[in-house]
Amino acid sequence: MSDNANITLVRRAYEPGATPDVTAEIIDPDIVWDIPVGFPYGGVYHGWAGVRSDFFGRLAPHFSSFEAVAEEFYGVDDHVFVCGHYHAVSKSGQQSDARFIHLWTIRDGRLTHLVQTADSHVVQQAMSA
Repeated sequence: MSDNANITLVRRAYEPGATPDVTAEIIDPDIVWDIPVGFPYGGVYHGWAGVRSDFFGRLAPHFSSFEAVAEEFYGVDDHVFVCGHYHAVSKSGQQSDARFIHLWTIRDGRLTHLVQTADSHVVQQAMSA
């Protein structure tokens, strides 16, 4: 895929209301999801089913909403870098924004690897609010 085609693919992951069908189409079932240890529930997850249950399944209950807002996309070969922020609303109603950078790897037209770096402190504070 070209850099532009890869960026188009990654953009789909950040579209509001992306359906499970879209997710299943663009994310490889064996994806590696690498979240820094300082981030809530940080670690390396293997497989989309595990990411959904073991990462998002534990993170989501702390928030009324949690959204990754992509702002900039940069494509290089089979990688796309995304700069943006997480916009979260805690169960107590506290809003927070934490900056992130995501590095995606694309193989055969699917997202196969995510490496995330983010302002973990802001997210930890939002969870405890």
